[in-house]
Amino acid sequence: MKIGNLVITEKAALAPLAGVADRAFRELCKGYGAAYTVCEMASAKGISLGDKKSSELLSVTDAERPAGSQIFGNSPETMAIAAEKALEYSPDFIDINMGCPAPKVAASGGGALLMKNPQLAEDIVRAVVNASTVPVTVKMRAGWDDNSINCVELAKRCEQAGASALTVHGRTKVQMYAPPVNIDIIRQVKQAVSIPVIGNGDVTDGRSAAKMLEETGCDMVMVGRGALGRPWVFAEINAYLNNEIILPDPPVTQKMYVMLKHIEKICEYKGEYVGIREARKHAAWYTKGIHGAANYRQRIGLINSIDELREIALELIEQNK
Repeated sequence: MKIGNLVITEKAALAPLAGVADRAFRELCKGYGAAYTVCEMASAKGISLGDKKSSELLSVTDAERPAGSQIFGNSPETMAIAAEKALEYSPDFIDINMGCPAPKVAASGGGALLMKNPQLAEDIVRAVVNASTVPVTVKMRAGWDDNSINCVELAKRCEQAGASALTVHGRTKVQMYAPPVNIDIIRQVKQAVSIPVIGNGDVTDGRSAAKMLEETGCDMVMVGRGALGRPWVFAEINAYLNNEIILPDPPVTQKMYVMLKHIEKICEYKGEYVGIREARKHAAWYTKGIHGAANYRQRIGLINSIDELREIALELIEQNK
C-alpha cells in the first residue's frame, strides 16, 4: 500500500495513543512488525507558540519509521504553521486528528469536534496539505453521535482537499470505546473514496484484523488498545494475515523480559523519576491474565524505581518457570 509516495509493507499500524504511544513504545511495536507508527497528538497552537512539550511530541527516530507526526487544532492557519514546524523533525507523513474524544481536546475546538463542522475540517486539511512536503493523512470517527454520522461526507471532503489516506474509527465521539465497532460505516467510507482507508476499532489479534480487512475492504488496520501491554500483537497479526499462522501468547517469562526492556527504554529517554511514574500503567498492562495480577498491579502502582519493578518481574518469572 502507498500513502502518497510512502510505501507501507505490512497491514497493521500503531495508533497515536496519547500518553501511551511515546518513543519507547513506538520503537518496541515497530520492532514487532508494526507497519508504521504515529506520534502522540500535539497541539497546533502549542507548536506555533514554541511550546517545548509539543515539540518533544513531534520527535521521530529512525527505529520507529515509517512514522508520522499527529497534530490537532481548529484553525487552518495555525495548523499550517504547525505542519511546517513538524516537518523540521522529518516525519514520513503528517496526520490530522479529527477523532480524539477527550473533553479537553474537543473544548479547544479540535479532535472529534471538527466532525461537527465539515467545511472547517476540509479547510484545515487543504491548509496542511499546502504547507506540507510529505503526505497528509486524517484520523476520524464515524461522527459526533448517532444522529450525526457523517464520516462518509467528511472522507470525501478530505480526499478533495488532498489527503493521502484516512483512518476511520468505527465509533462516534459520544460512544467513546464502549459498543462494538461499526464495521459497516468503515466499509462505506472505503467505497466512497479512492485513497487508502485504514480501519480502526476492536482489532486485537490476527483474526479480528482479518475480519476488519475482509468485511470493510479497507487497506490496513490500526491497533490501539489491543497493543497495551502486548506489543507483540503486531507479530501475531502479521503471522496470521501473511501465513494464516496463529502465534501463541508469549509465556509469562518472556512477557516480563519485554516489559523490563520497555520500561528501561522509557526511563532512558525520560529519566527514571518521570519514566518510572509513566511506566506504572504499562507495567500493569503486561500483567493482564497472569495469576495474581490484581495484587501485582497494586504493587506496581507504588513503584518508584526500575529496581523495584525488576524485583516484581523476577518474582513473576520464578513463579511461572
